Formats: sequence, C-alpha cells, structure tokens
Amino acid sequence: MAGRMVVGSAALAGLVRPASAPHPAGGHRILPVRPELTGLLPGRGLRRGSTIAVGVGQSRHSGTTSLLLALLAEASRAGSWCAVVGMPTFGAGAAAEAGIALDRLALVSQPGPEWPTVVAALIDGVDVVVTAVPATVSTSVTARLAARARQRGSVLVPFGRWDGADLTLQVVRGAWEGLGAGRGRLRRREVTISAHGRGAAARAKELTVWLPGDELTRVIPRPTTAARSHPARFRVLTSPHIAERAT
Repeated sequence: MAGRMVVGSAALAGLVRPASAPHPAGGHRILPVRPELTGLLPGRGLRRGSTIAVGVGQSRHSGTTSLLLALLAEASRAGSWCAVVGMPTFGAGAAAEAGIALDRLALVSQPGPEWPTVVAALIDGVDVVVTAVPATVSTSVTARLAARARQRGSVLVPFGRWDGADLTLQVVRGAWEGLGAGRGRLRRREVTISAHGRGAAARAKELTVWLPGDELTRVIPRPTTAARSHPARFRVLTSPHIAERAT
C-alpha cells in the first residue's frame, strides 16, 4: 500500500482536520523519535509548534533521506499523521521499511506554484509536515509558515536551507560498511549528524549512528578522554544485520 497521493490544495480538504479539532495523538507536546536520535533534540522528541530543518548534504546519497525517515517513524507508529511535500523521489517502500504507517502518510510530489498554500493547509491538520524548500522561497513566506506551525501545533520539517529554524540537523560525515578488497555487499552506513539551533538547542551537538536503526539500539559513550574533549558527542551502535536501503 502506498502513501496517499495528493494533487493541489483543493484535494487536501479531506485529509486535514479543522484547526480547532483535538490532536489525534492526544495533544502531547512532544512526539516520539527513535531512541538513537533523542540526544539531538530538545525534549528528546519532536516538539509541537517547532521548525526542525534537515540540511541537504553535499551528495544526494549523503544519508539525509534516511535521517528524514528516522525522524518520522516513531511519531507515525504512535498515531501521528505525516506529510511529505515536493519530494517526488520519496519512496513509500522505504518509508514502510522505516516503520512509517502508510495509511497516515500524505505525499504531495509536485505542489508547483501552490507550494506555500499546500504547506499551510497541511500544517493546519497534519502532525508532521516535511517539505523540500524551493530555491526561490522568500524569508517572509518561511516566517509565515513557521508562525503557522507554532500556532497550530504542527511540526514543520523543511528539507533544505531554512533561516530561523528552531533546530537544524545536518549529515556531516558518512561511511559505508560491507565492501572489502573490491567485493562484498554494502551492509550499513555510519553517519555523523550535527545539530544546532536556538534556545535550548543553542549548544551544538554531534551524534554518530547507523542508519537505519532498529529496536536493539544501544547508546555507548565514547572513551572518557574523548568525552572530556567533546562532551556532547556519543556513539550509537545497532544490530549488525541492519542493511541500508534508503538514501
């Protein structure tokens, strides 16, 4: 089963709840994320009303899509609706493997010139809204959308540069594992994610994870000497059989 495909702002009416309606997740201010990502986020989850930008990596294979999937998975499984706007290569198959409930996932692949209207309509009724950031978007439009998310209690997740985000996550390093001497299979990828932002997120952090993660994730502090030098860094290890399937 694929996520729901939505075309145009008029088609959103059947998906979004009225702004005055109760949140389907019970009004909780923090939506859950996978355990390996909690150390990057103030409140250890996705705070309703916040804007959490995911910076585009230097390569389209940098692991940023896997990071997006990991951010959405736990909230989706807990009952939240998610939407992805302006990302035509976003795969429903990869989303399902990551644990995202496809019956609560709306995909708007090509919003066109209606992009601000589409995103605003989804913010009104969807718990987590991921959107690619158009190159020509103005700061006044992004400011209005962020303000709308604060008012409606949605989590806005821009994919790309977004000035003024509460938190920005960026995959800064990545290395595949599994190939040796020119042969073998790519088994998993270790990525380092940086986080910086405003307020409670003002202190920069870095986290190294295997993406995708799994339920057996264990957080293991770095050696004591390294921890003293980089107090905000720690390593996350997961079960060795996990294979990378999303870019």
